[in-house]
Amino acid sequence: MIELKDVSKTYRTGVKALRNINLTISDGEFCFIVGKSGSGKSTLVRLLTKELDTDSGSIIVNDTDLRKLRRSRVPAYRRRLGVVFQDFRLLEDRTVYENIAFAQLIIGKSDAEIFENVTKILGLTGLSSKADSYPRQLSGGEQQRTAIARALVNRPEILIADEPTGNLDHENAEEIMKLLERINAQGTTVIVITHDREMVNRMNRRTVSMSMGEIISDRIPGTASGSATYTEDSAKKSILLPFEKPELSVRKPFMAETPEEAIDSEEKTDWTEDWEEDWDEEEDWLDDEFDSPVYSEKKPTRGLRGAHRPHHKSAKEGTK
Repeated sequence: MIELKDVSKTYRTGVKALRNINLTISDGEFCFIVGKSGSGKSTLVRLLTKELDTDSGSIIVNDTDLRKLRRSRVPAYRRRLGVVFQDFRLLEDRTVYENIAFAQLIIGKSDAEIFENVTKILGLTGLSSKADSYPRQLSGGEQQRTAIARALVNRPEILIADEPTGNLDHENAEEIMKLLERINAQGTTVIVITHDREMVNRMNRRTVSMSMGEIISDRIPGTASGSATYTEDSAKKSILLPFEKPELSVRKPFMAETPEEAIDSEEKTDWTEDWEEDWDEEEDWLDDEFDSPVYSEKKPTRGLRGAHRPHHKSAKEGTK
C-alpha cells in the first residue's frame, strides 16, 4: 500500500510543488495520475522514488516510512519499484536481452538466474523473437515493451509508468495498455502518469487529477464520482483541467516553459541518467560514474555483454 499524509513540497525558490497531498493506493491497484505540466505529477513520482524528500507530511510505501529511510537503504527500496520512462532510455549498442539483463546484473544475480528471469520476461512482454535485436531495429511499441520488461525483471511490487503511450500510435498504445493490465492482473500495483484523455476514458480505472500541487479529483469506477468521462469540453466546465497532448520525446536540450518546470529541472538527481551512459568501455562500468546510491550495495564484477548468457543456449531457444 502507498499512503501519503499531508505531504507538501516547496522548491528552494519558494514555488510550492505539492500542497497537503493525501492519497492512498492499495496493493494491486491500477491508478492513473493526470494533470497538465506543473501540476505536481512529476514531483509526486520523485517523492515515491526517493529522489526528493518531503518538507512535511509522511509517505509510507509497503510499510516503509520514507522519512525514516536511511540513505544506505535507498537502493534496496528502489529495487522494489519498477520505473518506465517516456523516452525508453535503452542502451543503444546492446540487444533487447542485454538491456533487460542489465537490471539483473547490477543487483548481482548469477548468470543462470539472469537467463531464467530474462527469458520469462521476454515471453510475458511478447519480445522473445526480438531478444537479439538492437533498439534501432525495433518499433516504438517494441522499444516501450523492452523498457517495461527491464522495469519488471526484478519483480517489483510497484510499477510506475511515465507517459507510456505518449510517443506511440493508437495500435501500439493499445498493446502497451493491455500489457500493463496483464501485469496488474498478476498482482503488481501499477501507477500510470498520462495526458492521454482517450486512454483514460477507455480504461475506466481509478483516476487522480492534479492541479497546482493539489489533488482536485479522485474518480473511482463504480462510484458516483467515477461515472463521468473526460472530455475537453467537460473539463473546461468543471474544476478539471483539460488534457494536453504530450510532445514527442525528442533528444533536445531541456527548455522550461513554466517556473515550476525550471525549478524541477534544477532539482533533478542523477539516478536515472546512468541508463544513457556510453558503454564503449564495457569493463569500466564499475568506475565512479556508476558510484550512485541507486545501484546495489553488492555490485557485479563482470561486464554486461555475453557473460550473463549461457553459450549453449540463446534466449529464443529458451522460450520454445
